[in-house]
Amino acid sequence: MSGDGQGRSHWFDDEAGPVVRPYAMTRGRTTSAAQHRLDLIAVVVTEPHADDPEADQTLSPEHVDIVELCREVPQSVAELAAELDLPIGVVRVLIGDLMHEELVHVNRPVPPAELPDESILRDVINGLRAL
Repeated sequence: MSGDGQGRSHWFDDEAGPVVRPYAMTRGRTTSAAQHRLDLIAVVVTEPHADDPEADQTLSPEHVDIVELCREVPQSVAELAAELDLPIGVVRVLIGDLMHEELVHVNRPVPPAELPDESILRDVINGLRAL
């Protein structure tokens, strides 16, 4: 290999800096125990006892970012992926790690089968109009 930087073109982007492959962030894992519960619109909330995630040496910078982002305002899995500029699969694994460590919890969306029937909602609206 010549000294013209050819070897580093795969691992370095002049604008972004060193490239970290997504599987490196998850240590090669593509799933987590909690992943089956993580819909794109599931909302991630930081647990109140998660005081200083940076003090935990086992957490990656991305883990810390998720905890901090969800401390201020609970965010959906899709919002976190967009904010962190990471693939959804990576974010799901990272959130699964944080759930396992009990640093965050996830509020799942209500399944469509459990939502009120549209006819009931129309009856309520009509009843309110009649008042």
